[in-house]
Amino acid sequence: MARKSTAPDGDAEAEGFSAEEKAAMKERAAEVKTARKRGKKADGTADVLAKIAEMDDGDRAIAERLHQVILEAAPTLVPRTWYGMPAYAKDGDVLCFFQASKKFTTRYCTLGFSDAAALDDGDMWPSAFAVVALTPAVEKRVAALVKAAMG
Repeated sequence: MARKSTAPDGDAEAEGFSAEEKAAMKERAAEVKTARKRGKKADGTADVLAKIAEMDDGDRAIAERLHQVILEAAPTLVPRTWYGMPAYAKDGDVLCFFQASKKFTTRYCTLGFSDAAALDDGDMWPSAFAVVALTPAVEKRVAALVKAAMG
């Protein structure tokens, strides 16, 4: 994630975590606390839908449709939040997640897959995808990726 530095030498790392990163860490801490109460495998659909509702119009439209496509492709995935992002878990572990462009002030949304996803393909493969629009072809590719990730 790119950010401007105010450090004298232009080193963003010298500044520490951005406000967005700090907020994501706080959200994750709250999610862990909630998961302890509810159980790791609890359905967090309401939490995911609430996070999607907070997004700006463009990101929200993509997130709403991705939510549908993911659950249609793999109905056994359990929605939950992860670092404040909509995520989908298999056996209690996040398999894939959606990052709105505004989350870390990036120029596009991202659909990412964790190391639990069965997307292995040789010595190197993508684990995150930029999403700028959800065309029928993109929806088909997302569904195929989610099905493959399930193993």
